[in-house]
Amino acid sequence: MHTRVLVLYYSSWGHVETMAEAVAAGARSVPGVHVDLRRVPELVPDAVARGSGYKLDQPAPLAEPEELATYDAIVFGTPTRFGNMAAQMRNFLDRTGGLWARGALIGKVGSVFAVTGTQHGGQETTITSFHTTLLHHGMVVVGLPYAFEGQTRMDEITGGTPYGATALAGGDGARAVSANEIAGARFQGAHVAAVAQALALGRAAAQAPAGAATAGA
Repeated sequence: MHTRVLVLYYSSWGHVETMAEAVAAGARSVPGVHVDLRRVPELVPDAVARGSGYKLDQPAPLAEPEELATYDAIVFGTPTRFGNMAAQMRNFLDRTGGLWARGALIGKVGSVFAVTGTQHGGQETTITSFHTTLLHHGMVVVGLPYAFEGQTRMDEITGGTPYGATALAGGDGARAVSANEIAGARFQGAHVAAVAQALALGRAAAQAPAGAATAGA
């Protein structure tokens, strides 16, 4: 039985895309885990996006809200907008009312990573406010534990929070995602996948017919 993980993101300049790819790589490092990478639709008019230097050649397919119900875990990635998620991600989540109405995401693992322009641009408030939506869906929220040693680095300016991996893009988007930030994203992906896999196996064992576990003894 494969554990299915979805990495779903929105990226303007490509920094969140880079982090999403690292999260997906981390999740794929866990044996028995299947990972898909998807993005949410752009809302900015094409001419405006091009004029603003948006990265428009992102190969990840677009997601549909109904897809979320087919996964054991979903890791969401977003840039910050005034300390909150981007409108593109908010718009997508606002289309998940049908999933909420039938409890389709209850018990699934939910996790968030983010990118900000500056060190204090709201990376933590973006993630924790995002968690509110996941909790309304009944998801099991997972962050980035301090088992990732890059959390405590003091020798460089770097993203990273216990709520989820983060990266710093610079006010003009010129700063590339650092090696430590990519490492944090990979760690988060692997951690989420392992938690989701453990939950899926536990549910399968709980639902197995009585005596099935000892039938071959």
